[in-house]
Amino acid sequence: MYSFAIVAEAMLNGLLTGAVYALIALGLTLVYGVLHIINFAHGAFLTCAMFAVWAAHSMLGLDPYLAILPLTLIFFAIGYGVQRFVIGPASHGDDGNILLVTLGLSIVIENALLAVFRSDTRSLSTEYSFNVVELGPLLISQARLFGFAGALVVTLLLWLVLARTDTGKAIRAVAKEKLGASLVGIDVRHVYAVTFGIGCATLAVAACLLMPTFYVNPRVGGAFVLVAFTIVVLGGMGSIPGALAGGLFIGVVESLCGLYLGESLGQIGIFLIFILVLLFRPTGLFGARA
Repeated sequence: MYSFAIVAEAMLNGLLTGAVYALIALGLTLVYGVLHIINFAHGAFLTCAMFAVWAAHSMLGLDPYLAILPLTLIFFAIGYGVQRFVIGPASHGDDGNILLVTLGLSIVIENALLAVFRSDTRSLSTEYSFNVVELGPLLISQARLFGFAGALVVTLLLWLVLARTDTGKAIRAVAKEKLGASLVGIDVRHVYAVTFGIGCATLAVAACLLMPTFYVNPRVGGAFVLVAFTIVVLGGMGSIPGALAGGLFIGVVESLCGLYLGESLGQIGIFLIFILVLLFRPTGLFGARA
């Protein structure tokens, strides 16, 4: 048995990690909520963003947190362009084709990264990467605290954009009724591209928050996306509050399983939760029946 302090520290670290997981899941759930498709290229775009953070730090000396703004804008533009000029035209309006196109993009991006960076694992080191903050008897990673705060801020900003801006209202209208939105003058193709761009932008922020304490290789995005899929299902497909709550919960589950079962078996609890949700509440915590 572990002491209360050790268990509490594991749970708190799980919450901090779970917030970044939720940020990764946000883009996935937003794209599903509007386009009603699963983006299989989500992990590949996350890997690209993590390599971009590594390159900005290693080659330009740019701190990962200072890279958030430029990389967010760059990845929004990339996501917008990919959806508007690749996924949209190639799918011909068929959701099945969209799934195949995103799967193909994932394979192309991953192999391009393998060709450029090989299979080597890379990481970066900052002045605060190994700093800790003392909260009574608990020792918490400073970088994870920054990541937690950043993830909450981005989630709040995204909610405000969707709830209070004209663009957000257009996104919600298209998500509810595509034909009705087009009849009142909303450019549905533009909204699709904006939504996909926002999804990629959230990945850029997540990559900047992850890299001070994590590593990157051409296949790393796949592991995060498996967790993100579980979070989306747990929180409810298309639900932003559900993604945040699901991410925090999954982070705690992973941390506790890693404490009691060992680090290599930490994700067993995640997939057990995934199976239980599919069995007993397939709509998720915040999802609604169709």
